[in-house]
Amino acid sequence: MIRISIILAAAISFLAVPAIAQAPSHTSDTAPQVKLSLQQNAAVRCSAAFALGAGLQKVGKGKDWPPLAERGREFFVRASAQLMDETGMSRDAVGNLVQRKASELAEGDKLDRTMPACLLMLDSSGL
Repeated sequence: MIRISIILAAAISFLAVPAIAQAPSHTSDTAPQVKLSLQQNAAVRCSAAFALGAGLQKVGKGKDWPPLAERGREFFVRASAQLMDETGMSRDAVGNLVQRKASELAEGDKLDRTMPACLLMLDSSGL
């Protein structure tokens, strides 16, 4: 099994995407906890799944999935920007949320169980 720190590095690399850096930051990181909708939660979960999946593919794992680096990153960027617009969360707050979800998905077979639904979401996004 790939060490969690390696696959979390992939999630962190998604956070450094220039398009996210250009998105407006509405609130500070100390903003109160925002209750996310089902769709927003799914977008966060799938953003984390794609980051982890791309990291696994980078080291030769996750070959059962389509390539995730480009499409997964674009999904992440759009989902993060939409989440910031809809909730007023800052870029850092969204990044922390995705990192927490990535940590959860890195345990056991959670990523493998989550990926099929996320791939459907990716396909339906048109990316």
